[in-house]
Amino acid sequence: MPLTPWRSMWDTGFPSLREEMDRVFKDFFGDAGFAPLSRANWAPPVDIIDTDKGITVVMDLPAIDPEGITVTVLEDTLTIEGERKQDSEYKDRDYYRAERMCGSFSRTISLPENVMGDKASATYKDGVLTIQLPRSRKELAKEIKINVQGALPAKVAARTAKSRRK
Repeated sequence: MPLTPWRSMWDTGFPSLREEMDRVFKDFFGDAGFAPLSRANWAPPVDIIDTDKGITVVMDLPAIDPEGITVTVLEDTLTIEGERKQDSEYKDRDYYRAERMCGSFSRTISLPENVMGDKASATYKDGVLTIQLPRSRKELAKEIKINVQGALPAKVAARTAKSRRK
């Protein structure tokens, strides 16, 4: 009786099923899901907090020189750009496992209308970038009563409706 080599279930046709499921998820979610580890560009995680005084943006940027971070506010968008460089000590080495992303990044965030971009401030401490964007003190919304002119009094409107039916 000849020996049959053992093959795992991934070698027997499941890779095509896995690839099909990856395609279905990509079609449904688009590129909004998790970026593959092989991609050079990456997007650091960000929290956007709405406070009484304004908007606070907190972004994790460990192992990045703060001098290489660019923060730009233009009208109602905030753009944060920078680059994490690979350690030169390990650049030419073979990795057993590599999960830390390196390369350039750019995040663009839409801001509410009442944020004053020209008064924004940013701090960087312990690998965390914090951007404060104060709100303007203008009144955001005002309810206005509408006076309707030329409306018929209720009795006249009822008589007019009866005369139209005849």
